[in-house]
Amino acid sequence: MSARRRREAHAIYLIPGFFGFTNLGRLRYFTHVDRFLRERCAERGIDARVYVVPTHPTASLSKRAALVVETLARTLRGRGEIVHLIGHSTGGVDARLVAAPGVVLPTKLDVERWAGRVRSVIGVSSPQRGTPLAAYLTTRRGQRTLALLSLTTSYVLRFGHLPLSALLGMAAFFRRGETRREGTLIDDLSQRLLEDFSSARRRAVGRLLREVFEDQSLLLQLTPESMDLFAATVRDRPGVRYGSIVTRSRPPGVATTLAAGLDAGAQAIHAIYGAIYRLSAQTRAAETPQPNAAQRRALRRAYGKVPGARANDGIVPTRAQVHGRVIAAVRGDHLDVIGHFNDPATDPPHFDWLTTGSGFDRARFETVWGGVLDFLLA
Repeated sequence: MSARRRREAHAIYLIPGFFGFTNLGRLRYFTHVDRFLRERCAERGIDARVYVVPTHPTASLSKRAALVVETLARTLRGRGEIVHLIGHSTGGVDARLVAAPGVVLPTKLDVERWAGRVRSVIGVSSPQRGTPLAAYLTTRRGQRTLALLSLTTSYVLRFGHLPLSALLGMAAFFRRGETRREGTLIDDLSQRLLEDFSSARRRAVGRLLREVFEDQSLLLQLTPESMDLFAATVRDRPGVRYGSIVTRSRPPGVATTLAAGLDAGAQAIHAIYGAIYRLSAQTRAAETPQPNAAQRRALRRAYGKVPGARANDGIVPTRAQVHGRVIAAVRGDHLDVIGHFNDPATDPPHFDWLTTGSGFDRARFETVWGGVLDFLLA
C-alpha cells in the first residue's frame, strides 16, 4: 500500500436493516462486522473510524436516509475524511438514497454538502428491487407475524437463543393457516418472552415495538412494485463506487432439515425459515431484471448459474440484491453474512437466528468482509 493510501483518513458507516435493533442486548447488530473492520484497518495501518448509524426500525426510506446524513454531520472530522456507506438489508437502500444527486430528505441539513463526501456505497443482502415479504407484512396476518418477529429478534439479541417452548409456538404459528386462536397464541408467546427481560429491557423492547407499529411506511416502500419505481428514479452519483454483497440460501427441504440436526430448537427455527423463504420466493421474473454481463459472470462463478427469480436468502430475492459491482456472492442466509451464524466458541460468540443449513462459517465471513475492505480502499 502506498504512503498516500496510509495517510488517507476513512470514515465507515454501517447502516442497519429493517428492524434497526442496533443495541438491544449483548448481540448487537453489527458487532462482528464492526470489530473485523476495525482490527483489519489497524493491522494494515489504515486510518479508519467505524460508526453504526442509529435508525428508525420501519420508518420511511427518506426518514432513515435523513438519519444517515445527520450522523455524517455529527461525526465527520475534517474535509479530507473519505466516507463509505455500508448498509445491510434496507440499510443498503438508505445508503443509495443518501448518495443520490439532488435528493430531498426530511432534515434541515444541506444534504448535498454531506452526500458529496461519499466515496463508496455497498449494499449487503439489500432489497434493491424489493421483496415480496414486505407486501405480506402489510396484511392482517403479516402484522401479527411482524409483532412476533420483532419480539423474538429482540429476545435472541439479548439471550442468544429462544426457549424451546417459544420456538415450538412460533413453528406452530407459521405451519397453521390463519385462525381465530392465532391472536391468543401470539399474546401467550409475547407474555412468556417478556417475563425474562429486566424491567428496563422490557421498556426498551416496548419502545422498539411502538416504533414498529406507529410508522410502517417502509413496508409499502420495499414491495417489488415500489422498488421498481425507486430504481427508475434514484440515480447513482458520478464518482461514487457502488457494490453489493449478494446472498442465497438453500431452499428448505429434506437436505436443509437434515442439516439442521436433531436439536428440537433448530428444527423449530428451520420450520420458520421454510415459511418465510416461501413468502420471499413469490417473485415474478419481470420484478428482478437480469443483471448486466459483469454481474452475471460474478453470479455464475459463485453459484454455477445466474439464480432464478425465486432464489432468495430467506428474506430478499437474490437477484433483487444486485447493484453495482458484485463484490461477493455468498451461499448463506440474510443474517449469516453480518455474523449471525452458529459459532458460539468465538469471542465474541456468533449466534444463529435463521437455521438454514447454509454451512456459513467464520472463514467465509472473513473472506467476504476482507473483500469489502479491499473494495473500499481500491
